Amino acid sequence: MPEMYFDVRWPDGVTQRCYSPSTVVADYFSTGGDYELADFVERSRTALGIAGERVREKFGFYCTAASEQLARIERTAAAYAAVSGARVTVESLTTAEGRDR
Repeated sequence: MPEMYFDVRWPDGVTQRCYSPSTVVADYFSTGGDYELADFVERSRTALGIAGERVREKFGFYCTAASEQLARIERTAAAYAAVSGARVTVESLTTAEGRDR
């Protein structure tokens, strides 16, 4: 499966590298995209859910890395839930081979 990384900048400027076992995240995020916090989390749930299911279809088991990544995103996002107007920026989308998307 083609893996992908997406680097995000949280509302306080901290960056985080996120992992997806599928390039489907490129259907939900764009490089430079700026998303309202709840929208970013919902897009992450959808994209990583699809990615995990694609692994199940191909290999017969759900991708725990996708679930773990979503859990990390949800935990991090919870820290900003009380921040008015909190936004998340996707700084890059990169394939495992290092190619930008």
